[in-house]
Amino acid sequence: MSENSQSLSCVMIPVSDRQLLLPNVSIAEVVDFTSNDAGANTPDWLAGFLDWRGLTLPVISYDAANGNKLTIPGDNRGRIIILNTIGPNHQSTPFMALVTQGIPSQARLMEDQIRQLDGDPGPADLMQVEVDGEPAWIPNLEYLESLAVDAHH
Repeated sequence: MSENSQSLSCVMIPVSDRQLLLPNVSIAEVVDFTSNDAGANTPDWLAGFLDWRGLTLPVISYDAANGNKLTIPGDNRGRIIILNTIGPNHQSTPFMALVTQGIPSQARLMEDQIRQLDGDPGPADLMQVEVDGEPAWIPNLEYLESLAVDAHH
């Protein structure tokens, strides 16, 4: 491998109708799907709350945040992925949680394996890309973080 080729450790995260692509560094932990009920009068994208390391994290449904319907995983296939936040509210909301529809998989990608596509992104999508011929979406983490912050207030 040449010195200047950028290899990125990534994670492919299955949600109901697409794969999300995130850098490894954004992920704090992956845990089994379990959450407390979100309760009444909560936003559509809130799948519930997760007690994690002494924190109560809002569990975000990417599908619902993106304008689709909330899908709760069945058959113990789902996981909750805990993400480090990066936005201006990092102090008050250092983590957020996303529900997945399967087990995230690790991928080591070279820059030239990722190609931007002309997709029509939803509010929770940053851009559509192609990874080795497979479509994937890079999530708009700032938007998701704003939801997580709202859920705390």
